[in-house]
Amino acid sequence: MPSEKPQDLDGAGAPTGIYDAPETEVVAAWRVSCDGSGPGLGHPRVWLSIPKDRGFVECGYCDKRFVHEDFADKG
Repeated sequence: MPSEKPQDLDGAGAPTGIYDAPETEVVAAWRVSCDGSGPGLGHPRVWLSIPKDRGFVECGYCDKRFVHEDFADKG
């Protein structure tokens, strides 16, 4: 299902504008899980793979952005 968030059409950069991620976490792994970070207030646990060319991925439930440490200083 395609995202309705604005994004860089060539896929080179992170989405910008008023729809920035509400929370960002820098991680060391290329595969991460997200469950909404709250007992009872979260969402089903999902596993996300960070594309090695982009360096980040956003959770489809809560929009939390996971940035790989190799890309943390870029952007």
